[in-house]
Amino acid sequence: MDEHPPGDSPLIRFENVGLRYGLGPEILRDVSFAIGQRSFQYVTGPSGAGKTSLLRLLFLSLRPTRGLVEIFGQDAATAARPSVQVLRRRIGIVFQDFRLLEHLTTYENVALPLRVLGQAESTYRNDVMELLEWVGLGDKMWVHPPVLSGGEKQRAAIARAVITRPEILLADEPTGNVDPPLARRLLRLFIELNRLGTSIVIATHDLALMDQYDARRLILNAGAIEVHDV
Repeated sequence: MDEHPPGDSPLIRFENVGLRYGLGPEILRDVSFAIGQRSFQYVTGPSGAGKTSLLRLLFLSLRPTRGLVEIFGQDAATAARPSVQVLRRRIGIVFQDFRLLEHLTTYENVALPLRVLGQAESTYRNDVMELLEWVGLGDKMWVHPPVLSGGEKQRAAIARAVITRPEILLADEPTGNVDPPLARRLLRLFIELNRLGTSIVIATHDLALMDQYDARRLILNAGAIEVHDV
């Protein structure tokens, strides 16, 4: 079940995790798996199976109702807020709705995480511009999000998520709003990021996408999980 080389600690470990909202039924139950360094996996399952909830646990925006969620060796349930903030800086996330700020240019949106960290623009300007060129947005870096197509917004959101060079990248249905050719292009982008060292977790119901790149599958169904290794 643990997908990581011998001697290396997993980046993330779930043991018998359960999650419920309020007094409702468990959304996730007895979920156990580990995510290794430089790994690639899909989280899949039918609509309502708990994929987004699982990503929220991975990003530490939710805490488990029961069980152990260990991120970079720390117990997520007991980590203090300052520790959670430090851990989340090591994780990039691409939301379904992109969450670009419309009053900022593409360049400014992608650079925002570095500005928040207090870095001077002179230290990151070239990196941001090179990354935008790499994702095919070199000619759109000075426009605002309303001018961008859905696929361009998606690529901007991915660039923003990886500009800090996270150890883990989480992507929630990253190809859900794009046509098949662009979906393949985005998948190649994730594959290249993985080759550069980032562990990738893609939540998707797109079977055609998963068939294009053979990777580990974490299959959610009725709150439970099955791990299908490559």
